Amino acid sequence: MKVILQKDVKDVGKVGDLVNVSEGFARNFLFPRKMAAAATEGRVKEYEHLKRLAEVKKKKAVAERQALLAKINGVSVKFKMAAAAEGDKIFGSVTTAEISKELEKKGFSVDRRDIHLEEAVKVLGTHKATIKMGEGQEALVQVVVERA
Repeated sequence: MKVILQKDVKDVGKVGDLVNVSEGFARNFLFPRKMAAAATEGRVKEYEHLKRLAEVKKKKAVAERQALLAKINGVSVKFKMAAAAEGDKIFGSVTTAEISKELEKKGFSVDRRDIHLEEAVKVLGTHKATIKMGEGQEALVQVVVERA
């Protein structure tokens, strides 16, 4: 019996897959738990249409992310922080959330979870932050920390 999976099912398939399972498995396990729907002709057509729409949306989102990363690449973000008396060490650190807020002020909407630092920014100077937006798309941002 052919079914369209509505949830991931271990050893069977992922959401949206069109799979062939035994009638008993479908009737006694998948259907009562709403993990699958019978693959009628109408549902298969609807599934294929939704799959095409999802592909178009994904391509559009990837193109938008690439455009955003191309604009962000090389942007410099400055912070004025109070430094400790003995050297270039600062009180606290510059976090990804603060970098995200500064980028937002410059007109770039970047989630803090997409910003990656090699190490915590705890000293004055210039540091690099990488913005990774999946599928190998990334951009470099300079983080400049100056004495307040």
